[in-house]
Amino acid sequence: MLFELLRKNGLLLGLLFVSNMLCAQGRSYIREAIKEWGECRNVAITKTNGDIALYGHNGCARSGCPRDLSDAITELNNEEEYIDDIQLTENGNWLILYGDNGLRWRGIPYSLERQIRDANNNKEVITSITFNDAGNWIVITTKYFIASNSEVTSWLKDGYDEYGQLWAACVTDDAVVAVFERGYKFIGNVPEDLKTALRNTSLNVYRLKIAGGSWFFADKEGSYQYSM
Repeated sequence: MLFELLRKNGLLLGLLFVSNMLCAQGRSYIREAIKEWGECRNVAITKTNGDIALYGHNGCARSGCPRDLSDAITELNNEEEYIDDIQLTENGNWLILYGDNGLRWRGIPYSLERQIRDANNNKEVITSITFNDAGNWIVITTKYFIASNSEVTSWLKDGYDEYGQLWAACVTDDAVVAVFERGYKFIGNVPEDLKTALRNTSLNVYRLKIAGGSWFFADKEGSYQYSM
């Protein structure tokens, strides 16, 4: 099975343990920010290593994320750059997609860095990047998509053939979710309540993130649903 292949490649990592109180406090801050905004177009959520929410042009709330990531977000906000997406892993590695194919990162796999540079050199428009601490990744552009594992690329192509354009994907330490124009595909430990919410939502989902049992999805306009 594909999930077993990913397991062998190191997709499942050991859990990091921190105080439940600290995690709850950080999530509470993010939830209150989203409630105050009345919209949220994207998040970066982790089980143990911080959370970020994005709204509007470059509005942002963050709690518990690595200092260098927080500093990079502040700098981009000061430059009035549009922050499209942020990826954050349990080990504190991160990537920011902003502006016109602008990218900043720390600790991403070398093979992913090479793929990103190739896309930029070929002037491909990158719409989504996701990766985990085991070296697994997916890059999506307006013209193609590719994963670190050829089996995952084939799995995504099957989804494309069935559901249309691939909008986004999320790779975690124990799961993969792919968001297509007309449907979704899942591998691994994906919350059942998320699957139910996706079946029932009226949103045209464009962004989706999961972390353990927590999840978030939103359309391009910032209408959202979450359990976190």
